[in-house]
Amino acid sequence: MRRYQQRPPLEGLRREISRARKEKTDGLSGGFVRETYRLSRGQARDKAREWFSTWPKAAYWTEVESWRPLPGEGDTIEFTMRRLPSAD
Repeated sequence: MRRYQQRPPLEGLRREISRARKEKTDGLSGGFVRETYRLSRGQARDKAREWFSTWPKAAYWTEVESWRPLPGEGDTIEFTMRRLPSAD
């Protein structure tokens, strides 16, 4: 005789997914503020410099979290900037 195990309750997984989605929509994830841009290479550099001058790396842990050239879109770059939220 073959016994089948009962499926585990999924309520914990549902709560975790809901929490993660809420954090993502709040603009905060893991305590960081993230913004994703799609700009030409030159504009992308300017935007990154703007972030670093507005929120210095030493105080806000500002960084380019990820970037990639978009295939088939010339010199367009998609990148995500990340920083700690400001205290003001």
